[in-house]
Amino acid sequence: MGYTEHKALSKDQPITCAVVTVSDTRTEDDDKSGALMVQRLKDNGHPVNGYLIVPDDALQIQEAVTTFAKTVDVILLNGGTGITRRDGTFEALSALIEKPMPGFGELFRMLSFEEIGGAAMLSRASAGVYRNTIVFSTPGSTAAVRLAMDRLIVPELRHLVWELVRQ
Repeated sequence: MGYTEHKALSKDQPITCAVVTVSDTRTEDDDKSGALMVQRLKDNGHPVNGYLIVPDDALQIQEAVTTFAKTVDVILLNGGTGITRRDGTFEALSALIEKPMPGFGELFRMLSFEEIGGAAMLSRASAGVYRNTIVFSTPGSTAAVRLAMDRLIVPELRHLVWELVRQ
């Protein structure tokens, strides 16, 4: 069975999700990127069972992921993927991820390069599997979240979860 058949088998599957914004400064009132993630998921029929803003602190990021992994199929993080001293999402997730999905980061940076040029190399967007939950990590900019959600995550979300649980 190939990709087309797999995608067809997964087409009606509802995917439960949680959204985590990693930021030392954002609040629910000004978190446009987290709100965009939530809206894109809901618009595509995916229940959002959790939303949280955590500071850029490895232990708090890991605690959020560990907690949500008990109740959802997919966790989407935004923020903390750059190279500044405070950006620690990549390291926090790398310590948890059991099966990396390097293709997500590679594709995100390729698509991002088409929009912003060489600065795309600064992104450490990543994805992988943690405790039978798919975890995505995107930059915190609204444009980056829109790109990731519209071009990569939402179109493949049902198929990804189906692949994870099918065997």
